[in-house]
Amino acid sequence: MTSPARVLVVGAGLVGASIGLGLRPGGTDVLLRDASPTVAAVAADLGAGRLPGPQEPEADEPDLVVVAAPPDVTADLVVELLHRYPRAVVTDVASTKQGVVSRVVADAGSHAARYVGGHPMAGRERSGPMAARGDLFVGRPWVLTPVAGTSVAATALVHRTATRLGAVVVELDPASHDEAVALVSHLPQVAASLVAARLVGAPGQAVALAGQGLRDVTRIAASDPVMWAQILAGNAVPLARQLRLLRADLDRALDALESLEVAAEQGSGATGPGTWTQASVGALARLVADGNAGRATVPGKHGDAPAVWAGVPVLVPDRPGALASLIGTIGEVGVNIEDLRIEHSPGRLTGVAEVSVLPAERDRLVAELRERGWSVPD
Repeated sequence: MTSPARVLVVGAGLVGASIGLGLRPGGTDVLLRDASPTVAAVAADLGAGRLPGPQEPEADEPDLVVVAAPPDVTADLVVELLHRYPRAVVTDVASTKQGVVSRVVADAGSHAARYVGGHPMAGRERSGPMAARGDLFVGRPWVLTPVAGTSVAATALVHRTATRLGAVVVELDPASHDEAVALVSHLPQVAASLVAARLVGAPGQAVALAGQGLRDVTRIAASDPVMWAQILAGNAVPLARQLRLLRADLDRALDALESLEVAAEQGSGATGPGTWTQASVGALARLVADGNAGRATVPGKHGDAPAVWAGVPVLVPDRPGALASLIGTIGEVGVNIEDLRIEHSPGRLTGVAEVSVLPAERDRLVAELRERGWSVPD
C-alpha cells in the first residue's frame, strides 16, 4: 500500500490541523471535519485541508482516516468510521491507548483489523487550529500500538504517513505505551500544575523574583484543563502508580526537612550548619543527586545519547534584531549553537541569552564575543 492520496482528519484542532499542514505540501488531499464548524473552517482557512462538499459522494472514501478528537470520544468515533469507510485504514492520536484499543477490538469486530492505534508525542501549551504547525512532528516520536489482529498493510500505511510528517515511529503494545507516557508525559504535567498552583495568591514580591528555573518547571502548566483531565483520567492506573512513587520521594524529603525544622525550633529558631544532622542533609543531597542521574538519561539532540554542553551567558538588549544579531555573530565565529534559552532581567530592558555550545568551543566563543562588543559575564 502506497502513501495515502486522500486523508480525512476528524478533529481540526492543534494536532489534526498540524497533520493537514504537514501532509498537503506533498500533494495529499486532506479533508477536515470537526464537531465545531467554526474550528473546521478556521483550519481550512489556514491551509490545513478542505471542507468536504455537501454532495461529495461517500464512495470517494479516504485511504486513511485520522481521529484527532478528544480522548473521551475517540473510541466511539474510530468504531463509527471503520464501519462508514469499509476500505479505509483508521488511526487516532489519543495519548492513552489501552482503553481505546480494547474498546475498538471489542466493538468493531473484523473491521478492527484496519485500526492502528497511534500517539504522536508532540504538542504545545496552546490548543486549537491557530496554534497548528506543519513541522510539529518533525523529530518527535510517533507511537503505533498494533495488536495481534492488526493488518500489517494498515500498520505500514500509518507508519509511512507519520514518517512523511517527519516523526520517528516507535511500536509498543498498548499497556507499555500507557506505562511509558504516565512517567514521561502525564507525571510531569501533574507536577508542573501542582507547582504552578502554589503561586496562586503568592505575594507579589515573591513572584517577582521568579527566574528561569520556575519558568522551566511550570511551562506546561498552561495546558488545556479539560483536555488534560480526560487524559489523566484515561490513564489513571499507571499514573496513580507513578504518583505514589513520587509521594514516597516527597515524604523522604519532608522527613529530612522536618528533622531540620525540629532542630531549628530547639535552637530558638536558629538555622545553619550547627543545627544540621548528617542524615537529614545527606537525604537532601541524595534527592538532588538522584535528580542528576535521572536527568542524564533524557536523550539529547536528535535522540542521541545525552550530552553535556557548556553554557555561555550573553547580555542582550531588549530591542528588535538584537537576538538575531547575536546569533549571526556566533555563526560568523563558526560555533554551532546546541541550545538557546532566554531569561529576561526583572525591571531592566535586557535579557540573558544562555547559549549552549560544545565545551571545547566555549573559551574561544567567549573571547570572540567580547572582542565584538558583547557583554559576557564571568
